[in-house]
Amino acid sequence: MKRRRTRDDELVCSFCGRSSDEVPMLPGPDGNICVDCVKRANELISVGDAVKKGGDEPPPLPPTPTPKEIKKFLDQYVIGHDEVKKVLAVAVHNHYRRLEATAAARKGKERKAAPAGYAGYDDVEIEKSNILLIGPTGCGKTLLAKTLAKMLGVPFAIGDATVLTQAGYVGEDVENLVRYLLQNADGDVALAQRGIIYVDEIDKIASKTDNVSITRDVGGEGVQQTLLKIVEGTICRIPPKGGRKHPDQEYIEVDTSNILFICGGAFVGLDRIVAARKGRGVVGFGAAERREAEAGAAEVNPQDVRPEDLVKYGLIPEFTGRLPVITTMKDLSEEDLVRVLTEPKNSLVKQYRKLLAMDGVSLEFEPAALRSLAKAALSRGTGARGLRAEMERLMTDIMYEAPGSDSMREVTVTAEMVENPSAAAKAAG
Repeated sequence: MKRRRTRDDELVCSFCGRSSDEVPMLPGPDGNICVDCVKRANELISVGDAVKKGGDEPPPLPPTPTPKEIKKFLDQYVIGHDEVKKVLAVAVHNHYRRLEATAAARKGKERKAAPAGYAGYDDVEIEKSNILLIGPTGCGKTLLAKTLAKMLGVPFAIGDATVLTQAGYVGEDVENLVRYLLQNADGDVALAQRGIIYVDEIDKIASKTDNVSITRDVGGEGVQQTLLKIVEGTICRIPPKGGRKHPDQEYIEVDTSNILFICGGAFVGLDRIVAARKGRGVVGFGAAERREAEAGAAEVNPQDVRPEDLVKYGLIPEFTGRLPVITTMKDLSEEDLVRVLTEPKNSLVKQYRKLLAMDGVSLEFEPAALRSLAKAALSRGTGARGLRAEMERLMTDIMYEAPGSDSMREVTVTAEMVENPSAAAKAAG
């Protein structure tokens, strides 16, 4: 295996993915490693030795990247949403700085490179800043959360709010989110307690009516009530082998105080609530039609959404109070989708080029073909997810014919092939 290099012939760390222009690199015959990962490995080895000797010291925290470094890393994988990335970068940086301060206080050590007067803030506790991402489907909410966890080297778990219920009812308990995180941390409790949990479709547990029901809302407001303590910080008792709890069972205790929760949802109709609060409501004849037209054309800016809007939508005030960082993502444009196809490190074009290169076939896309793919995906209304479906439809015949073919060594995808699948089949044949 050759050493992994970027397009500019710069070395890339095989562990954290950062390049040599971000951090000093140690090249090797089968891969590369940066000095930060070397330090991290040495620290883990030292902790492992301590555990073998009977110690219970948790593994040390990796160096916390600056907000600019976090955004730069996100730019490599996620296209657009610059303001959202800045908000996330600052929130994540502050969260893991908070963990550093907590660890330093626990050990009774002074903070390294502390600014003048820091000692006067020893008694100040920094609160956790969980994050709420609002955006349409396919805009990159889950990808942002995954990429953050990848950069920070912490375990990551995804949960779907639509399947969660209160404990004791059919469905998944809220504590299962913590169990998934613990599993992804290979059972390491200390590591799991620094991880990230992404709760998708959080808008689906909003109460859609103000009417009081005589039955328990176990999948809506009931889930919000159950999430409160876990999101804020509590001790979860997790069965070591999963499954339901019973009194005689042993448990693994996981403290969620330092777990970063990122919640995401489309919140369809939230723009109408924001517009009504800002006095943009329409009354009179034809008001309903005009409101619908304005709502379709209006865009909700991140600064426009307030906690009271979320309460009006159906989230309980206590839950919104535990998600202080709120940011809104917009629909991807046609130009954004073209960039998604080519620019990210794991872009679809690069993936298919790699697949065909394994069989000695080179793959090129004409600019018009990329734009046609973006237009087709845009018409699906599923954001960047539509690109995968369109690419699969386009590449099926090519991927079927190329492997093992002596005559097929170069493939150039044209706009005609995208718009007419039979043309792609003919070119592949």
